[in-house]
Amino acid sequence: MSTRQVSDSNEPFIESRAELVAPMQKGEKPRGRWRIGTEHEKLVYRKADHRAPSYEEPGGIRDLLLGLEEFGWEPVLEGGNVIAMSGSDGAISLEPAGQLELSGAPLENLHETCAETGRHLAQVKTVGDRLGLGYLGLGLWPDKTRAELPIMPKGRYEIMLRHMPRVGTMGLDMMLRTCTIQTNLDYSSEADMVQKFRVSLALQPLATALFANSPFLEGQPNGYQSYRSHIWTDTDPARTGMLDFVFEDGFGYDRYVDYMLDVPMYFVYRDGKYIDASGQSFRDFLKGELPALPGELPVASDWTDHLSTAFPEVRLKSFLEMRGADGGPWSSICALPALWVGLLYDQTALDAAWDLVKGWDMDGRERLRAEVPRLGLNAPLPDSFNGGGGTLRDIAAQVLDIARAGLSARGRLNAAGDNETGYLVPLDEIVARGKSPSESLLDLYNGAWGKDLSKVYEAKSF
Repeated sequence: MSTRQVSDSNEPFIESRAELVAPMQKGEKPRGRWRIGTEHEKLVYRKADHRAPSYEEPGGIRDLLLGLEEFGWEPVLEGGNVIAMSGSDGAISLEPAGQLELSGAPLENLHETCAETGRHLAQVKTVGDRLGLGYLGLGLWPDKTRAELPIMPKGRYEIMLRHMPRVGTMGLDMMLRTCTIQTNLDYSSEADMVQKFRVSLALQPLATALFANSPFLEGQPNGYQSYRSHIWTDTDPARTGMLDFVFEDGFGYDRYVDYMLDVPMYFVYRDGKYIDASGQSFRDFLKGELPALPGELPVASDWTDHLSTAFPEVRLKSFLEMRGADGGPWSSICALPALWVGLLYDQTALDAAWDLVKGWDMDGRERLRAEVPRLGLNAPLPDSFNGGGGTLRDIAAQVLDIARAGLSARGRLNAAGDNETGYLVPLDEIVARGKSPSESLLDLYNGAWGKDLSKVYEAKSF
């Protein structure tokens, strides 16, 4: 989640609807300036006993962050606490229970993305080895109850932790127990954004299936391939889901603004502190009638903050965020942006992907989203696809072929002369095996591990 690093003082008030549309319009870039931003989270644990370390304890999360100063990272403070680190590779921040996230820099190609990931992992492992900490590449804590997990000292998390139980049964699980990989991609125009949004939203369940990596909960199989994805189905219906309106005629920036105005607020940031505005309306804020700040009007950074508090499967800010994948190993961190860059950054590939999904009906898309956490690649495709029938497995290889062609057409080579298609190989192997990462983990659990889940720490640590 976002980390505030700038002041909110001396900003002009929002005076027109055009200012609400502006962040999305300002995101438009010519193809030559399109970049790739990759975010990935890791579960941090004590090597000695697999316990989740607190923020304050010696050798805990605060010391981990500060240990990264030796690599040139600089602390970001909130209320006197170090809550993030800033550097040339982006930002390293904390999720609510101490999950460690790299929000990578905007990069030109996937070779740079994978190299950035390698640098980050090497750095945090160096500090972790010194502190006795390890990092687990899964989408969900496999063996921890909520009560066993610490809370990080970030103001927005205090507000969200209070609010989540009011609006869903699994919001606290989302905050405390999950990890994800995301990629952030650009668009050239409103029409380009619309096509990319529709393709990526329709195919987001395929990403969930290919990267499903959260089959355990509190020490036992949980019956899902992506329990992380299942958690989102009852986190907060006002700010999650498949966004039917994206597929309606006339969709564009203005319609997304309407959606965001209907999303209830979480907070307002003033004078370095988060003020609880949970459940209140940004529409009222625009009229100076926000109960949390009566008489005050919002500024641009308030709207930017608010845009970061919706959690649909694909999110629009000044770029598009792909949000469907579980956390996983280094290969997955490279493979996720490869999938979406291949599909969205070459026009021929984008058109081919749209041709594949444009006939899907909304009921079918919703059913696919509902079934994929449990069934993975066996989730049923919309009945409107090829006359009905079929599963995600039936189109997975075809989608990867489209992505591969898109990456090949980009022609971005590394020093060895290799293009970007190699980063799709882990996904090709998943499709060839017919098993998601979760299914492979369950095979180990029921076989070689003898149902001893502690072995996941050795198998799935970075």
